[in-house]
Amino acid sequence: MTLLPTSLVGSYAQPEWLIDRARLAGRFPPRVRAKELWRVEPDLLAEAQDDATEMAIRAQERAGLDLLTDGEIRRESYSNHFATALDGVDVDNPGTALDRSGHPNPVPRIVGPITRRRPVEVGDLEFLKSHTDRPVKMTVPGPFTMTQQAQNDHYPDLESAAMAYAEAVNVEIKDLHAAGADVVQIDEPYLQARPDAARAYGLAALTAALDGVTGTTAVHLCFGYAAIIHERPSGYSFLPELAGCPVDQISIETAQSGLDLGVLADLSDKTIILGVVDLSTPEVETIETVADRVRRAYPYLPARQLVIAPDCGMKYLPRAAAAGKMRAMAGAAAVLRAEER
Repeated sequence: MTLLPTSLVGSYAQPEWLIDRARLAGRFPPRVRAKELWRVEPDLLAEAQDDATEMAIRAQERAGLDLLTDGEIRRESYSNHFATALDGVDVDNPGTALDRSGHPNPVPRIVGPITRRRPVEVGDLEFLKSHTDRPVKMTVPGPFTMTQQAQNDHYPDLESAAMAYAEAVNVEIKDLHAAGADVVQIDEPYLQARPDAARAYGLAALTAALDGVTGTTAVHLCFGYAAIIHERPSGYSFLPELAGCPVDQISIETAQSGLDLGVLADLSDKTIILGVVDLSTPEVETIETVADRVRRAYPYLPARQLVIAPDCGMKYLPRAAAAGKMRAMAGAAAVLRAEER
């Protein structure tokens, strides 16, 4: 991988012809299936999702990104695609859990042992790899976050449920690496949202999900989609705790929040996926603005330990804005690489 590689956190903007973007943005991210959001008839949906995924891949290539994702185009949200594919959860008769904003949301109801019968995302990865020759990353929801997005009607406590989710995530990660993923990212935003429970058992579940994994891994923590969660705290409530976690890369957001990057001193042995693109506005940053946000990390980490990324997923951005922001990331990387020569 080149110095200061560029990558999406995961999602890219889905096209209007594929999904009802107004309905998607007008609700909290779905935790159970939300088939009503798709504009394409069910018998044509898979083909349409393939076409839109290829468009997302081409958009990343044209912008000059180094590490590509599939844009999570086939997903209604970052987590429900995987969480609803597991055994032991009832998605037809959902339960209720509070979202990170305190809003009640329909969620999978745990009714039996959580197991992963077959790979969930390997087919998506194979499609991605068949349409690009660049390195690729796949994302999976983390065990702690899925526990917080479920109603537990089976396990004696949430810690037990989290460890069961961890086993399912662990075998998925291993299958994705075996199928050729260069990086597998675990999305764990609820580590930040619920730090007390994260310290009690969330970190242990994340560590269990990484047990025996030999490929490159990342974990993403954020403050929530900017389109939905508008306020940003001044710092992370859970981040230094990851110093001892066996993960290679940690993805954080810094652009919208103006995060104090002194926290990076606690993570000096990790590669940091540095969120330097603000997703609260469709306005496209200049190359120099993005470069300056990256330079803020230099007092704490060398350039070789940084990946340039947006704050979070680009799912809710207009496609033109998403493309422009990716170009700004690639342009900033080129400027910064020239400075390192």
